Amino acid sequence: MLPTLKGLDHLVVAVRDLDAAAAAWTALGFTLSPRGLHSAHVGSANHTMMFGEDYLELLAVLVPQPHNQALRDFLAQREGLERAAFHTTDAAAGAEALRARGVDSVGPLHFGRPVPMPDGTEAEARFSVFRWPPSSYAAGLGIFACQHHTPEAVWVPSLQSHANGVTRIRRALAATDDPAGAAARLAAAIDGTVRHDGAFHLVATGPGRAEIGFAPRDEIARLAQCSASVLPREGGAAIVLGTPAPRPPGFATGVAVIFDPA
Repeated sequence: MLPTLKGLDHLVVAVRDLDAAAAAWTALGFTLSPRGLHSAHVGSANHTMMFGEDYLELLAVLVPQPHNQALRDFLAQREGLERAAFHTTDAAAGAEALRARGVDSVGPLHFGRPVPMPDGTEAEARFSVFRWPPSSYAAGLGIFACQHHTPEAVWVPSLQSHANGVTRIRRALAATDDPAGAAARLAAAIDGTVRHDGAFHLVATGPGRAEIGFAPRDEIARLAQCSASVLPREGGAAIVLGTPAPRPPGFATGVAVIFDPA
């Protein structure tokens, strides 16, 4: 893996209406964090669904800012799985490691958001991130890395229990007509390895962390038990989540949600 990376940290689901998205994901059995407001220069708001070492993030634009231009461009086309974040122990060092390879990385960017705590107090969650350039993206799935300066304000125990039993992210799946090429591109960007599972080409992100997989849209639709027409031909399409017992797949804000007890 690229120096400082530990594996998948979270997945970003871009949404236009944050309240409507929160209701849809709550209906699938998730516990959502209170609405978070990011620093003014970031211009976005979120809800998270926290698991053991990773999480899902619903992200919406509040105020147009240069930093959220890519998010706005994505939302102009559709809602859905927009990018994957890797955990980094040092965002500044990670960005510099990319630049040393000739990769035009962006960052680090520093920001935060207030977090209401269960005891009635308020903490601040603080982050530093860096991004790969769009030329490094595979199948249109954005990638960046996130350093958590205050993990205790993000992984709040009362938010890590879900009615649907989800405990972790197993895979993020992106649709593409060239899964082998997409997997090779992502593996090169993060120094990952590729394995095959039927029609799926899967990239390891780190020990014990979720994989990112690529397959034709029809294959992902078959796995998600949904119509291929609701999924993008190219881009983030589905999330596979670990649960203790079988549960029917769901669909919310442009993303197929697959519950996997394996």
